[in-house]
Amino acid sequence: MRGRSHRWRWKGCSRRAVRFLEPTLLLLLHHAPSHGYTLLERLAEFGLEDLDPSMVYRTLRDMESRGWVTSLWDDEQSQGPPRRVYYLSAEGDEALALWIQDLEETARLVSRLLEAYRHHMEEGKGEYH
Repeated sequence: MRGRSHRWRWKGCSRRAVRFLEPTLLLLLHHAPSHGYTLLERLAEFGLEDLDPSMVYRTLRDMESRGWVTSLWDDEQSQGPPRRVYYLSAEGDEALALWIQDLEETARLVSRLLEAYRHHMEEGKGEYH
């Protein structure tokens, strides 16, 4: 298990952080279209500030290939060279809704597990108390 989890580490980020990247990007784009650099900055709001930027851009390209986002070059709004602006598509909106349903169910399962653990520890019975 130890070696396996190491593969998912990216600048101190866990597999959990990597898995939250897609729904977080979709949520940010649900608010408004955005440049990649702005998305990178806003990931910090969700505790994802340490992800490698190349990984974020790779994820955006992957989501674009799935039809979840679209992008256009913006050569008018940016200072310097044109930058890509990412937009959420209708398919991306549906994907975000499915992500949220899955995360809500996961939150319920985690809550049950934590409650069972706390209850078990409060009982104080067994070798590991």
